[in-house]
Amino acid sequence: MCGRYAAGRGPEELAGVFEIRRWDPEETLEPDYNVAPTKEVHVILDRPLKDAGDGTPVRQLRKLRWGLVPSWAKSPEGAARMINARAETVHEKPSYRRAFAARRCVVPADGYYEWVTGTQERELEVEGRRKRPRKQPYFVTPADGSVFAMAGLYEFWRDRTLPDDHPRAWWVTCSVITTEAESTPLAVAPAEGPGSLAEIHPRMPLMLTPDRWDAWLDPARTDPDDLRALLTPPPPGLMRAYPVSTAVSNVRNNGPELLKELPAPEEGTLF
Repeated sequence: MCGRYAAGRGPEELAGVFEIRRWDPEETLEPDYNVAPTKEVHVILDRPLKDAGDGTPVRQLRKLRWGLVPSWAKSPEGAARMINARAETVHEKPSYRRAFAARRCVVPADGYYEWVTGTQERELEVEGRRKRPRKQPYFVTPADGSVFAMAGLYEFWRDRTLPDDHPRAWWVTCSVITTEAESTPLAVAPAEGPGSLAEIHPRMPLMLTPDRWDAWLDPARTDPDDLRALLTPPPPGLMRAYPVSTAVSNVRNNGPELLKELPAPEEGTLF
């Protein structure tokens, strides 16, 4: 899954990487090294500008809330439970299939956090059953230092209890697509601990390599079979993982120090 990630790059850097043509300075977010569900996050999307008149999609950096609210939902109360959509079923689930067909985005990150659990705990989690408390946190990031481009979806929701001119009348929310974690060796593995992403957690965010960005963001592509081909996991061996401080487990902690690599897992954890 993806339940926490780091996003430390600013609009100028993201604009250069993703060839973004438009962003609103008022929507600029500060670097966030402990992004948690329901927070506002940056996403990249291709969409016509409201006042352009020609309907041509423009690549934009937008500020959305993490936790998708379907357009048909009666309330936004379930958003925190809809931070992830499974790649295997995203095309058919009622909450995601419309967005999958027409409203896709890229969620940029430096990497994501995941907490290592023991073998029996992982088996329970795969079955959807309750597991014991989290253990050692690891940070997973591209080995070459590039942006971790997570496949995402976005959706619009209208709060019918508010008038049209109310600033909260419309919600724009997003979800990160996840896939089965790689079982192949990490490009760079910690000296002590897991040697693959699957040893950290059975799921991982679906990373889109640059050759898929344009196709994924293109709103003119709506055929489910065509789009599902874009959900193939990236080539193995692109990621590294390393242990970080358990301070990241508290969402109130935030700062680049959370990304500092520990020489070994903290005392009392699994490895």
